[in-house]
Amino acid sequence: MTQFLTLSEGTIAYDLAGEGPLVVLAHGMGDSRHSYRFVVPALVAAGYRVANVDLRGCGESSTGWTGYSRTDIAGDLVALVQHLGGPAVLVGQSISGGAATIAAALAPELIVGLVELAPFTRAQSVDLGGLVRNARHRKGTVQLGRVMMTGSLKGWLAYLDLAIPAKPADWPAERARIEATLSRPERMQVLKAMTRTSPADAGAQLAKVRCPVLVVEGGADPDWADPEAEGERILADLPAGLGELAVIPSAGHYPHAETPTELVALLLPFLARTLAR
Repeated sequence: MTQFLTLSEGTIAYDLAGEGPLVVLAHGMGDSRHSYRFVVPALVAAGYRVANVDLRGCGESSTGWTGYSRTDIAGDLVALVQHLGGPAVLVGQSISGGAATIAAALAPELIVGLVELAPFTRAQSVDLGGLVRNARHRKGTVQLGRVMMTGSLKGWLAYLDLAIPAKPADWPAERARIEATLSRPERMQVLKAMTRTSPADAGAQLAKVRCPVLVVEGGADPDWADPEAEGERILADLPAGLGELAVIPSAGHYPHAETPTELVALLLPFLARTLAR
């Protein structure tokens, strides 16, 4: 059953399942908590209480927020952990990887572990050489540019086709669900606004993180010419010894939907170590 947390500007929707230490899942832009549909049952079966949240403006959460930055999203995540009586491990994908980083830096008493999936957690610069060398990266960048400039639904769906090379079995239905949601102008406006945010606010907080961090990259992610190198740069900006990097070679930008078995195999040992602290 969907539950709602009322904040000063709107409501945040989430599902809560299981018993045990708290794990909070946060998705990427243009998506919803449904993207973790293959991961939640495995975490619940392993003995965790799992809160699966729709970001502000996404899924069943309300629209009309004044901002959609990573700092804004981080405040929502901290509020949810407080509401649920943390501490918690945050799992954030893409824009939520950066948001979770900020939350961990600002609320160390509540956030005891951090998992970043294909995260945008550092200020980005245009990799001209990578765009020339890597056709997948070049095509994905073009489609994201269409979304950023014009709010193109066709551009977003074309990006997803590149970003999810290993299609889950239910992909036709899932793609149709995403298309129907983003056909609503207020939902597309949220996606467009998120594409225009900078991860610099998250990068500024990396050195302040004090909890263990697991970064998971997809080897076929079109968002970077070299996803593994981006993960290594994130680790280099964290305090020494806090971070570890894993790469799932066949995954694109959505390892939780594309390769959930491989992802859960990485998550469970990290959660066992972190939440036992």
